[in-house]
Amino acid sequence: MARALRLAEQGRGTTSPNPLVGCVLVRDGAVVGEGYHRRAGEDHAEIVALRDAGDAAAGATAYVTLEPCDHHGRTPPCSQALIRAGVRRVVVAALDPNPVVDGSGVRRLRDAGIEVDVGVRRDEAQRQNEVFRTSQLLGRPFVLYKTAMTLDGKIATRAGHSRWITSETSRARVQRWRHELDAVAVGVSTVLLDDPRLTARVEHGRTPMKVVFDAVARTPPGAALLAPDDAGVPARVTVFVGPSAPDDRVAALRDAGAAVVTLDGPKGRPSVAAALGELHRREVRSVLLEGGGTLAWSFLEARAIDRVAWFIGPKLLGGNGATPLGGLGVKTMDEAIRLVDLRSEMSGDDLLLTARVRHPDAPREEAAATADLQEGRS
Repeated sequence: MARALRLAEQGRGTTSPNPLVGCVLVRDGAVVGEGYHRRAGEDHAEIVALRDAGDAAAGATAYVTLEPCDHHGRTPPCSQALIRAGVRRVVVAALDPNPVVDGSGVRRLRDAGIEVDVGVRRDEAQRQNEVFRTSQLLGRPFVLYKTAMTLDGKIATRAGHSRWITSETSRARVQRWRHELDAVAVGVSTVLLDDPRLTARVEHGRTPMKVVFDAVARTPPGAALLAPDDAGVPARVTVFVGPSAPDDRVAALRDAGAAVVTLDGPKGRPSVAAALGELHRREVRSVLLEGGGTLAWSFLEARAIDRVAWFIGPKLLGGNGATPLGGLGVKTMDEAIRLVDLRSEMSGDDLLLTARVRHPDAPREEAAATADLQEGRS
């Protein structure tokens, strides 16, 4: 299963809106076939592994990181392919979180007389597919909030200068996240202050959809993020505006190639929940949130940040303000938003902290709780 998980990882950044899946076929103690899902619309991991194994698949054990599908989508059901190949046993890391599936792949295999075990390295498999799980269980994209601050908690100098807080190593990691995730989101203040391109500067990488939260359409039609990338590929930009955005500014952005969506929300700003729902309908399954503190707090208030990636650069700036989170904040420590599954590592000269977000009033962590219930069906 460890080998299958490593194989699945090779599809990161190319499979959306599908999950990462790896499969290894073993017979008589030897690997006879293996494969992973490369991109949406192409063969699933099980089909690749079966083709690799050929006739040796008969009587083999299949180790697969996600429950084999049992329905027709862009490709035929993998459960039936495993049955036709004569596989003797299937070991599954995690069940498919899609509520519509409801364990049907496992049931199909067992009804055919195949031995099925579920839960081997489940936690690793679920973490690997946290994007897919969030999309299926919560009906919105997975959101990773990335921020960088100095050791004294500042994201910019008193003059607004912020390049660069972190090391080249950390910035390269952010570029990989842009390649791997479907969209990158910022607030209009970031656009006006930094004029970022928001491209993924990764060899053979893909540039994500660029999303701007801009209540009154202040994004300049000549902003760098609206320009084609270095390969000449037109930018995909969605600007969420509020109902009071002037018609002439909206028209100018559309003429520049942006998709402009009007959404109402608190204080006339676009609703975060509605925006994520709209992105999900457009098959955006993951968002890298790179906006400033005000936008980040709006996402937290909407319970729409799933994981944080917090870079801390070894620098001191002093002064007031310029912090990673804005908004009103909470009144008491009991209302504090908790971080769980905390992990730390060095990223060049910087400290990187990553963690999942857990709100204090959640009876159980939403996606994880549903996962526990699903695994109980096995």
